Amino acid sequence: MNYSFNLKGDDFVRAQSYDVNASYKDLGAVCDAIRHLRANDAVAALESFAAKSRPVAYRRHNRHMGSRHELGGQKGGYPEKAASEVLKTLVNAIANAGNKGKNADDMFVVSASANKTRIERRYPSKGSIAWGRGMYGMSATNHSDIEYAKIEIVLAEEHSDKLTHNMKYFIKRRNKPLAVPQKPRQPAKAQPKLASKPKQPAQLQAAKAEEKREAPTEQKT
Repeated sequence: MNYSFNLKGDDFVRAQSYDVNASYKDLGAVCDAIRHLRANDAVAALESFAAKSRPVAYRRHNRHMGSRHELGGQKGGYPEKAASEVLKTLVNAIANAGNKGKNADDMFVVSASANKTRIERRYPSKGSIAWGRGMYGMSATNHSDIEYAKIEIVLAEEHSDKLTHNMKYFIKRRNKPLAVPQKPRQPAKAQPKLASKPKQPAQLQAAKAEEKREAPTEQKT
């Protein structure tokens, strides 16, 4: 089966899984969550999704979903089966990178997608008919279809010349270095207050004022 990723070259490492018996909507949400991440970080994220310790944000197909406080109020869910299927494909891509002599620590998920491939109609056993809802008192036979999906994952190094401008931009945006924690500010030391002069009694102040009045003033010649 061909890849939908149209960029060619040895800089890209590909892996795919087809005829996956999982919801392509859940697979697409999981692929959106790991796209443009470092390969090792994507593996850790998928493991947490599969263990239901972290929810996955759904940007589409989220009409009847609830908001998650872990996602800041965004709608999301816990697609355990979809996360495990995407994890298998990502592990295969990392193994393919190792076979090409590339280090998995330097690889990023430049493309991750999931699409519906085919639908198979399933019918119940003979005689399973619902009465009273169709023409002449009998409805059509109940059926439950199977939808198969395909997963594609492409890895590449960050400094590859064949990456598009958008790929480089989102890789830098989603893999920002952690900020160095700053030391807490120490409170400024309180300066000692200067000792104020003792206030003189009111009587001494009045006596000094009278002395100034009685003192003779020098006349100018």
